[in-house]
Amino acid sequence: MAVLEVGSHHCYCKQERHATKLVVLTGGPGAGKTAVLEMARRVFCGHVTILPEAASLLFAGGFPRHPTEAGRRAVQRGIFHIQREVERLAVEESHAAVALCDRGTIDGLAYWPDAPESFWHDLNVDPQSELSRYDAVIHLETPLANGGYNNQNPLRSESAYEARIINDRILAAWKDHSRRSIVSSTTDFLDKAVTALKRIASELPTCCHGRSTEVIESAAPKA
Repeated sequence: MAVLEVGSHHCYCKQERHATKLVVLTGGPGAGKTAVLEMARRVFCGHVTILPEAASLLFAGGFPRHPTEAGRRAVQRGIFHIQREVERLAVEESHAAVALCDRGTIDGLAYWPDAPESFWHDLNVDPQSELSRYDAVIHLETPLANGGYNNQNPLRSESAYEARIINDRILAAWKDHSRRSIVSSTTDFLDKAVTALKRIASELPTCCHGRSTEVIESAAPKA
């Protein structure tokens, strides 16, 4: 197994500011999103900013979680608006080349208890306009039960079957995005992570490629 080199955040780019792209990293439970985001934090230069997950911010603040349809709608409305504001702040103030989003507003469709049309109506949002806010979407697929899925995380209650259902609902939610790419699960998770990191790196301006490309290539398994 290859070892991911942890290097400095040195960057060959001489620009202090960039127009910020919003790039979504999403996927079903157990897909490895948290691990890839942590690798991205260590690999990429300061022109990549990693945004916090809106759901974690919401629940950390004590938002009630009611197991009813009204409760699920309330949670998804809250997540949607927090996500929007976190992204807006990144675009207006970070000057990063890429703001890497821990899920995006469209993910809410996968958890909405009613038809997709009611999601857009309830939030008073046009679906095409919302999709177009994101420059790229990278979907990490949830592994099958015999392909590496586990629910050892105490915050993860889904079985492998339930996790795949959520994974497929998220895939369907983002299906109309013109630049959505899917990273399949592999026996060695590092293979999958390196593929995802390369997809993220491809969204960076050329002047930021130097250090990140070197580190990602060092992590790639050798033939």
